[in-house]
Amino acid sequence: MLTSFMEGLLCCLTSKSSNIVVPVETSELADGYEFVEVKPGRVLRVRHIIPDRQVVEEPTWQGGSISCKRKITVYRNGQLFIENLGDRASAELKNCENGETDPNSIVEVELTDCGNSSPPASIPETRSKSQLRKRRRKPKRTVVIDCERKISACKGTHADVALFFIHGVGGSLDIWGSQLDYFSKLGYEVITPDLAGHGASSAPQIAAAYTFYALAEDMRLIFKRYARKRNILIGHSYGVSFCTFLAHEYPEQVHKMVMINGGGPTALEPSLCSIFNLPTCVLHCLSPLLAWSFLKAGFAQQGAKEKQLLKDNNAFNVSSFVLRAMMSGQYWPEGDEVYHAEITVPILLVHGMHDKFVPIEEDQRMAEILLMGFLKVLEDGSHMVMMECPEAVNTLLHEFILWQPEEGAPPVDAGGPFLSFLSSTYSREDVAVP
Repeated sequence: MLTSFMEGLLCCLTSKSSNIVVPVETSELADGYEFVEVKPGRVLRVRHIIPDRQVVEEPTWQGGSISCKRKITVYRNGQLFIENLGDRASAELKNCENGETDPNSIVEVELTDCGNSSPPASIPETRSKSQLRKRRRKPKRTVVIDCERKISACKGTHADVALFFIHGVGGSLDIWGSQLDYFSKLGYEVITPDLAGHGASSAPQIAAAYTFYALAEDMRLIFKRYARKRNILIGHSYGVSFCTFLAHEYPEQVHKMVMINGGGPTALEPSLCSIFNLPTCVLHCLSPLLAWSFLKAGFAQQGAKEKQLLKDNNAFNVSSFVLRAMMSGQYWPEGDEVYHAEITVPILLVHGMHDKFVPIEEDQRMAEILLMGFLKVLEDGSHMVMMECPEAVNTLLHEFILWQPEEGAPPVDAGGPFLSFLSSTYSREDVAVP
C-alpha cells in the first residue's frame, strides 16, 4: 500500500502515469499468439488457435429455421411497445426507463396479420384525460422485423466455424483460459484479443483511444481478419457490447452469440459521479483498494483460490490511466433497447447469481427484449463466472453451440425465452468433456 502511495505521489509530481501497459516480448507465437496492428502504432495481442483435427465438411443443410415477425414502436416518453406478429401474437408494453412499467399508461394497439390470434388486451371503460392523451400520442419511431434464420449445430470438426471471445474492462484474453483449452481440444478454431491497454496489447496515452467507438472498430477489424462462414461471439461484461455491435453489423456472418453478465439493453453512458473520474495519480494510489473491491464484488467467494485466479489470468491488471479512460469512454447512445431488439441472432445469456456488478434484473430485461434469447442463471457464480465455474460454463456454451431447432418446428414466439436444451436434438455424448 505504501509503495503504491509513493508511486502515485510521483505520478502527481511528474504528471505521468507510472503504470503503463506496453506490448511484451514473447516467445509464445508458436502457441497461437499473434500481434495484429489494427492501426499504425495500435497493436493488439490475439490468441488464435487452429487445432489439429480431421476436418469434416458441413453437410448441405442440417437443422431447422426460426421465423420471426414483430413490430417495435417507440414513443417520445421512452416507452417501447412490441407486437409479436404471427400465429401466436402477443403484445407487451415495456418501458425504456429502468425497465419499469408505467401503470397509468394505456396504449391501444391493433394487431394485424395475426390470423387466429387472441384479441388485444381490454381497455378499461373509464379513462382519465391523461390516459387518452397517451393513447393518442404519435410514435417517435417504428421498426418492423420480419426474418427467417436457418440455425444448425456448429461442431468443432466444421472448418467454417470460429469462436470469438471478448473480455471486459480490466480483463485480458487470459481470463478465457479454461474456455480456450476446452473448445480447442474439441476441434474448434478460437480467437480472443486483448483490448487496447489490456494484457500485452499496446496502451496509447490518449483518452480517445479507449472510447467505445475506438475499441469497437478494433474488434471489427479483428472480426473481419479471422471470421469464417459461421461465427459465434462470446462476450463478458463490457465485452458483450462489442459482440452486440458485431452481431448487429454482420447478422449474416454471426451465427449465435453468448452474453456473460453483460447487463441490460440500455445505451452506454459514463457515470458523472464515479470514483473513476478522479485524477489518474489518485486512482493509482487507490489501486490496492480497487483490486480488493473487484475481488470482493467479482467472485462469490474471496479466498486464496480466487486471488490466484486473478493473478494467473492477468485480470484487473491495467494502468490507472487506461482504467480511467475506459470507464469514461463508455458512451454509446445508439445501443438502446430498440438496437438490441433488432438483433436476429440466437443469444444465450449467462448470469452469475452472486454478481454485484450486474443485477439479475438487467439480464432478465435483456432476455425479454431480445428477439431470440434465453437466460441461464448459475447459482455458484458471480461476475467472473467463467473463471469460478469453468466446467458448468463450458458445458452450457457447448450445448448452445450444438443446439439447433427441429425441422418443421412452429415459428418462435419472439420476445421471450425460446430454447430448451433438455429437449434439443443432440445427444449428451456430443458435449462430453475432452
